Amino acid sequence: MKVREALAQSGLVPVDAQVLLAHVVDRDRAWLVAHRDDDLNRAQADAFFMLAKRRRDGEPVAYLTGAKEFWGLPLRVSNAVLVPRPETESLVEVALEWIPRDAEARVLDLATGSGAIALAIAHERPRAHVVATDVSAAALAVARDNAARLHLSYVTCVESDWWNAVDGTFDVIVSNPPYVAPGDPHLREGDVRFEPAEALVPLGDALSALRIIVTGAHEHLAAQGALAVEHGYDQSEAVQALFRDAGFVDIVVRRDLAGTPRVVGGRTSRS
Repeated sequence: MKVREALAQSGLVPVDAQVLLAHVVDRDRAWLVAHRDDDLNRAQADAFFMLAKRRRDGEPVAYLTGAKEFWGLPLRVSNAVLVPRPETESLVEVALEWIPRDAEARVLDLATGSGAIALAIAHERPRAHVVATDVSAAALAVARDNAARLHLSYVTCVESDWWNAVDGTFDVIVSNPPYVAPGDPHLREGDVRFEPAEALVPLGDALSALRIIVTGAHEHLAAQGALAVEHGYDQSEAVQALFRDAGFVDIVVRRDLAGTPRVVGGRTSRS
């Protein structure tokens, strides 16, 4: 079977089919275009159509290939972590505005998952001391592996249930916590059906994790430190209220590429 025939018979949108076949033959998508008439061997064809079926059944492409790019960094992912999403890059952008390029800073990433946010920050600010925490040992194993492969192994990974094992103070704290309401119909649709529920849905209401982060942050922020969090598409006003009630000032709101309010940040009022 030729490359073009396999792609046409996959039953997938072209980009998904190309990514999966490129993964199977260990080439990039440009190679597929240039070798449309090359033959696949039986093992390659069988492996590709097996992955194509799993994708048609809804599994995320990133889980099928074990890889996902975030902030231009090639990350490994597994079903122990959320698939990094482009909208989360808005959170990285806000954090980088607060972290100097030419001075040391201490940064904390709560609920790091694959390590995407922590590693993007460390990549852009090599003088920053970044601590990445997660309650999941399996997620931390993924984050540590990504840090080592990207030669950002000075990022420290700590197992912690929110603030439990966090020591010291930080200049900047970031988090993309669970914020989907229990019973939200989106949990039964698309890729999220295969992602770890505990990384999507907090215990309690949709704002439970965000409330823990915002109300506990002052104790762990240096003077004039800053906190930024990602939140749900309809939660911006509520999260801004959490920041105000907790005494944060200079509150900022950042929209994602789709124009949806996605990040709220602010500074501690301590001087």
